[in-house]
Amino acid sequence: MKNQTETFLSSVEKMFDQAADLVGISDDLRHKIKVANSTYTVRFGVRLRNRLYTFTGYRSVHSEHREPVKGGIRYSPHADQSEVEALAALMSYKCALVEAPFGGSKGALAIDPSEWEEHELERITRRFTQELAKRSLISPAQNVPAPDMGTGEREMAWMADEYKRLYPSDLNSWGCVTGKPVSKGGIRGRVEATGRGIQYALREAFRHPKDIALSGLSGTLDGKRIVVQGLGNVGYHATKFLSQEDGAIVVGVIERDGAVVDHSGIDVDSLYQYIRDTGGVKNYDGYKDNSNSVLTMNCDVLIPAAMEGVITKENAKDIKAKIIIEAANGPITFTANEMLRERGCLIIPDLYANAGGVTVSYFEWVKNLSHIRLGRMQRRDHERQTLNMVDAIEEMVGAKFPKEHLEKIVEGPTELDLVRSGLDDVMREAYQVMSAKWHSDSRIPDLRTAAMMIALERIRDSYNSLGI
Repeated sequence: MKNQTETFLSSVEKMFDQAADLVGISDDLRHKIKVANSTYTVRFGVRLRNRLYTFTGYRSVHSEHREPVKGGIRYSPHADQSEVEALAALMSYKCALVEAPFGGSKGALAIDPSEWEEHELERITRRFTQELAKRSLISPAQNVPAPDMGTGEREMAWMADEYKRLYPSDLNSWGCVTGKPVSKGGIRGRVEATGRGIQYALREAFRHPKDIALSGLSGTLDGKRIVVQGLGNVGYHATKFLSQEDGAIVVGVIERDGAVVDHSGIDVDSLYQYIRDTGGVKNYDGYKDNSNSVLTMNCDVLIPAAMEGVITKENAKDIKAKIIIEAANGPITFTANEMLRERGCLIIPDLYANAGGVTVSYFEWVKNLSHIRLGRMQRRDHERQTLNMVDAIEEMVGAKFPKEHLEKIVEGPTELDLVRSGLDDVMREAYQVMSAKWHSDSRIPDLRTAAMMIALERIRDSYNSLGI
């Protein structure tokens, strides 16, 4: 696992260097942007099961060109400093690319959540929060964590509540983390956000025939065959929306204990529930114990939605997907990326593709600071104005507006409607800028380099405006 993590960090740095060479950033500023500003390692004890356990946690701040800094906290027994710094760097570039007003950060706790009872995890999480708070590594104004692998709404609620206990007079305390339950200041649409962003990213890619043609595909997402690695929160929501709303066919699902293949289409809702009930895909209809063969099977779109470094120089030559969209962070190593690009595979990079999570986290943070639900002020005014317009149309044409359409257009947008609309707008605009950059200069080899160049240009401009 150590070698894999080092490869992840070196891949991020090589991608940075490739883009920085094209942007032409001065060596001194280039070094400033590239390295993490700070990384804290905290070790704390929690008395559980009649003994004292010592836990190790990390929080890396990559860039503070914008504040607060933003990035998830993962619970993984394999977490270490190198991995956290690579993820923090990606967060800086990701936020800059989609113009979320944050610097980049990331955190981790070296723990296997499955080994602990819920009440024990709560105590561990609260102690971790205390350690972060001591160092201003959790704060609505300075550092705002979010869920990541191994964490979710539950852990964010515990962290927010503990922060509130420590700072009871902070009016904006619930904005110290995002990804909370709606009942604790969260926002509707946050759980689905990264998966929904994958859907919007693919939709926008297919609106650019020139880009899609490079992979040998054409048309729309309807009928396109999809393989997903990892049917967790992100993989599940991405494939659910793509299959149920866009007509794509999920032909393969890869999990820890094997894979499921069905060329007529997998019911991802059914399989997701099966995984939740049994802990894996074994014995499900279409089960295969050789997941590597499914990763390399013939398909139109491959969605790696699990861990970093799963597509390497060793297996890249066998990948047959025409498009790969990186739902996970860093699933393709630098060398594998070069090999796949030369073969004609279109890669939609992680710093764009999985930005749905941080985008909707931004909406949640704004909601927490404004202390009002999105849509609260304008929904009924929209309803009133629409009814007035309908009345005028009915009077002009001398006929009643069809009732089945009337209810849909009169009802104002809900918070979920606004979140999805805002996310769609962000993903569309970011892809358009990224694609235009790619095609503007023959030296730019792919979307990943174009995306990184845009991010670095914006971070450079931010530092320059600060006089650095």
